[in-house]
Amino acid sequence: MSALSRRPADEFYDLFEAAIANAERAARLLVQMLEEFPDEKDLIRQILLTEQEGDRITQALIRQLGDGSRPPLSRGAIHKLAGAIDDVVDYIEEVADSFGLYKIEAPMDPSVALAQVLLDSTRQLGIAIGTLRTGESMTESIIEVHRLENEGDRLSREAIAALFAGGVDPMVVIRWKDIFEHMEKAIDACEDVAHTLEGGTFDA
Repeated sequence: MSALSRRPADEFYDLFEAAIANAERAARLLVQMLEEFPDEKDLIRQILLTEQEGDRITQALIRQLGDGSRPPLSRGAIHKLAGAIDDVVDYIEEVADSFGLYKIEAPMDPSVALAQVLLDSTRQLGIAIGTLRTGESMTESIIEVHRLENEGDRLSREAIAALFAGGVDPMVVIRWKDIFEHMEKAIDACEDVAHTLEGGTFDA
């Protein structure tokens, strides 16, 4: 698409696609970190950089709203969507930071499964957000995000129950319960993005 043929909404599409691509990268780095930890501790820093990039994109979206461009969604929906995507990355960064803060020696298996659910959710959201530009249906991707959120809830409940049932050291229980809850919040934030896409007012 040439510069002359770009629509006013294209800047918003570009930024939303960049935001969800950044969230997917953060989720992919988290999966890699958990699969290779502690050999890949540098990935914690890389995830922090995605959090900073997410903040930059969110600020750019807000500035875009203020420059008079006609948005493809209602202003309220754009604020909610930008905030929800940013929340996904923030929670991922908190999970990664917890590994250093709590001096985790090795990940528990459920954390890898939860991270994969999170990655799959961001991928589906990438497809859904892409339909804002193309006008195609996002229904299938949105339904899959809801299914993944239910799967994340199940995995998180089972993981936390196992902590309390397995005679694990109380400090380990506290640390891993916090990590599992932050992972579940990241998955929940993905569903918040899906809800916003479902309820957004389209003006393009």
